[in-house]
Amino acid sequence: MLIYTGGTIGMNRNPLTGALEPFDFEHLRSCVPELEQIPVEIATRQFQHPIDSSDMTPALWTQLAHLICDNYDAFDGFVVLHGTDTMAYTASALSFMLQNLTKPVILTGSQLPIGQLRTDGKENLITSIEIASARHADGRAMVPEVCIYFNCHLMRGNRTTKQSAEEFNAFESFNYPHLADAGVQITYHPEFILQPDYDQPMVPFFRLDSNVIIFSLFPGVREDLIRHIIATPNLRSIVMRTFGSGNAPQSPWLLNALKQGTAAGKVIINISQCMQGAVEMSRYDTGFQLKEAGVISGRNGTVEAAVTKLMVLQGKYDDNEQVRVAMQQSLCGEVTL
Repeated sequence: MLIYTGGTIGMNRNPLTGALEPFDFEHLRSCVPELEQIPVEIATRQFQHPIDSSDMTPALWTQLAHLICDNYDAFDGFVVLHGTDTMAYTASALSFMLQNLTKPVILTGSQLPIGQLRTDGKENLITSIEIASARHADGRAMVPEVCIYFNCHLMRGNRTTKQSAEEFNAFESFNYPHLADAGVQITYHPEFILQPDYDQPMVPFFRLDSNVIIFSLFPGVREDLIRHIIATPNLRSIVMRTFGSGNAPQSPWLLNALKQGTAAGKVIINISQCMQGAVEMSRYDTGFQLKEAGVISGRNGTVEAAVTKLMVLQGKYDDNEQVRVAMQQSLCGEVTL
């Protein structure tokens, strides 16, 4: 099943304004006649109103997850066409919403509309369909997990971050190897691919709780603003982006504010501002003090994975202590323990 949500890949340029606007799926099909040569049956669905991915919401993630679940038994794999700006968030969310996934869900898109001469959309789309339909000799899917395919690389969705707004190589999974690389042949790396329990069903989670916020530390960060954020009513969790390997200023007010937040039941996750590497809160005293304040290490996970994981867990558990425990586990390969 090919699902079109919107994004640059299906856009058309307005002849009056020159701006890119969402078009319909038939335009996309007409631009890729090669789809007829792929030896698989392709059914198509699309959002009623295709969106720019900057308008993506948890409600639309739920809609997308329902669309996959409702058609799960009828198809061997799913390809989701999506705008690049929030693709890593959607891939991460789906990985947590579709637990014990036994079929591929491949997100892809493009940096240039598929109707333009130099578009990267054709290769991304065609190879994504090939990967979504690839199977082992025993009939099981080659890649039974949520992935992003872009510019010849297949990456675990919840390990992936958009790294460039200009290059075709728009995404990278900095802390986890590629699951496959496409050249003349598609080379799979099975040692890095998740293996589900085929004796158990796929378990969907549709309820999301978005009472979570992200803030980044920086030199000169103000006490009143941080305290205001931590004390926000109904806020259940915070993703705090720290320096290097998980370090923060040793200001007494910051540590006290964090202690007050965790004592009040808020879940605070420590994610590095660095693209590559892991949070190691016992490495330096500054990180150790965060640990003492009740802050949880986000290890080598991405911001996108931390935020969406919190949303899913908060939708699943009313008790924040259960959320804290689950955040320290790897649910579907999102962190290295």
